[in-house]
Amino acid sequence: MKKTALLFCISLLLWSGSHAQTNKIAVGHIQTPLGELWIELDDRTPNHKLSFIELAEAGYWDSLTFNRVIPNFVAQGGCPDTPAGFTDPEYLLAPEFHPELKHVYGALGAGRDDNPGKLSARCQFYIVQNPAGIPRLDGDYTIFGRIIKGMEIIDRIVNVARDKQDQPLEPITLQVKIKYLSKKEFAALQTPTAHD
Repeated sequence: MKKTALLFCISLLLWSGSHAQTNKIAVGHIQTPLGELWIELDDRTPNHKLSFIELAEAGYWDSLTFNRVIPNFVAQGGCPDTPAGFTDPEYLLAPEFHPELKHVYGALGAGRDDNPGKLSARCQFYIVQNPAGIPRLDGDYTIFGRIIKGMEIIDRIVNVARDKQDQPLEPITLQVKIKYLSKKEFAALQTPTAHD
């Protein structure tokens, strides 16, 4: 009887732990030498959201950098601009365009090459830094999230010294993780920006 009660208690604890996790919100967290970024991942682009979570939890980006930074445009990170980053089928995703997801200040998008299917390179992402947004990219690149805290860090990143290929002279390294937050913790993170 004691064994049965003990097994029941263990099962209950395991169930409640996994159930509690389902009530949490998966939030992207990027640590850079200039500060941290918090990212809301959008449920309207489920495949891109899941892909970001999978790569972050695998530590994929933790040896990479923001490799292309352009003021009034974007800060781009993840895989370098190499053919392998755009042709490996394991790292390609069908686009998930949504009419309400636009290239506004702070939007998180998926990089891609000029492929006719507009397939995303799931290992590459960018953050829109132009305060006016970049509407010409809407419907061509998948937006799958937004910065909810830390846009002042992106503003600093795009203004670092860079070479002719817009690569920072001093590497801006990435530590990309997923944090599971309660609704209260998530709400506390969201701070209005000057461009809201």
